[in-house]
Amino acid sequence: MEFGKWGEKALNFIDNPIPGDAFINILEGSVRSGKTVAMIPKWINYIVTGPPGLLLMVGKSKDTIYDNVLNDLFDTIGKNWYRYNRQSGEILVWWKDRQGRKIERRIRVVGAKDEGSEEYIRGKTLAGAYCDELTLTPEKFFKQLLNRLSVPGAKLYATTNPDSPAHYLYKEYITNEDKLRSGLVKVVHFGLDDNPNLSEEYKRNIRASYSGMWFKRMILGLWVLAEGIIYDMFDEEKHCFDDGFWNNTLKSRCRRYIACDYGTKNPMVYLDIYDDGDTIYIPDMYYWDSRKEQRQKTDSEYADDLEQMIGDELPDMVVIDPSAASFKLECQGRGFRVKDADNSVNDGIRLVAKLLTKRKILIHRKNCQPMIDEFQAYVWDEVAARRGEEKPVKQYDHAMDALRYYCQTMLPKWRRKE
Repeated sequence: MEFGKWGEKALNFIDNPIPGDAFINILEGSVRSGKTVAMIPKWINYIVTGPPGLLLMVGKSKDTIYDNVLNDLFDTIGKNWYRYNRQSGEILVWWKDRQGRKIERRIRVVGAKDEGSEEYIRGKTLAGAYCDELTLTPEKFFKQLLNRLSVPGAKLYATTNPDSPAHYLYKEYITNEDKLRSGLVKVVHFGLDDNPNLSEEYKRNIRASYSGMWFKRMILGLWVLAEGIIYDMFDEEKHCFDDGFWNNTLKSRCRRYIACDYGTKNPMVYLDIYDDGDTIYIPDMYYWDSRKEQRQKTDSEYADDLEQMIGDELPDMVVIDPSAASFKLECQGRGFRVKDADNSVNDGIRLVAKLLTKRKILIHRKNCQPMIDEFQAYVWDEVAARRGEEKPVKQYDHAMDALRYYCQTMLPKWRRKE
C-alpha cells in the first residue's frame, strides 16, 4: 500500500504516543475522509509496542474486515512478515527487535453480525482491539469486548461512519461528556477536506452520490435520525421511462435477471431486470396482491406466471427472497438458475439510495406503477428510530425488497463501492 499525503488530523492521531491514547479511541465522520488510512499505521504501532497478549480485530464479518482493513494492512506490513488463516481468522505477525530477535504477535479476527456473536469472545483476555465500522457492532458484543480488554494498558481503536443519534455508541460514548473529559474516550471527527488526497472533482462526484439523510451522514458526517420517506431522492421524471425509450438496441447490451419478493398473504412481486453493467433497467414487473384479488395462488401457479412473464428469453439468474424455500425448489424444478438473496436490509437500502441518486436505476412508468407507488410510500419506522434501530415500516415494501435483493446480491463489489 502506498500512502499519499497526510492530513493534519491524521498525523496528529498517528503521532500521538500509544500511552497517551484513551482507553477507547474512535475516528468517525464522512466516507473517504481518511479514517481507515490513519488507523492502519496507528494499529501497526500498537501491534509492535502495545502491551503483550492477544489482540482482536472486529467487523460485521471476516470478509468485510478483509476488504476494508486487512488487505491494506497486509500490504503495508509486507508478505514476509505475517501469516493469515482466513477460515479460522488467526493472524500471526512477526518482526525483529534491535538485537535481531524474532518477536511474534497473535491476532484474532471475529465477525460480529448479531448479539449472539458475543460468545466468540467470552472468556478471552485481550491486550487490544480494532473495530471496523463500529456502529454495526451489536451493543452486547461491544460491551463484552470492553470487559475482555483486561490486560493493563489495553486499548480499543475504532472507525465508523455516523448513524442514528439514538445509537448506543453516540449516546454513551461519543457525546458522553464525563467519559470524554476523563480521557476514557477520545473522538476525532473527519470530513472530506481532512483527506488531502481527494481531488476537487472526486469530492464533487462523491457528494453527488448521496442525497437526503445519506448525504448528511456519509458526506457531512452528521449523526441524524432516519425519518420520513426512505427514498426521498426518487423522482418520477428522472427515474421513469416510457415505451419509446426501451428498444432492442438497448436491450441487447444487457443481461437479464428476475428479482422476487415472495408473498402468500402479502403481495408476490417479480421485477424483470436488465443490467448493462452500469445502469439497471426495469421494463416490466409482476404484482399479485392476494388480499386485493381475494385469491391466494400456489407455488406452482406463481411459477406459471413467472414463465409467462419471462417468455423465451431465460434470465441469467432468479434472485429469490431467502425465506421462500418452497418456491425456490419450484423454480429450480423448472430449470431456472436460482440464488438466495442477500437480505442485509440497511446495507441494501443505502446501496439502492446511492444508485437512485446517481440515476443508475430506471423503471417503466406504465408497467411498473405498483413500484412507483411504493417508492412514494416506503418510510422509516419512527418509533424504532427513537430506540436507536433503523428499519423500514413493513408496508408498501414488496417491490422495494425485490429491488434491494437484486442490487445487494448481484452487483459486483466494485459497483457497490463505486
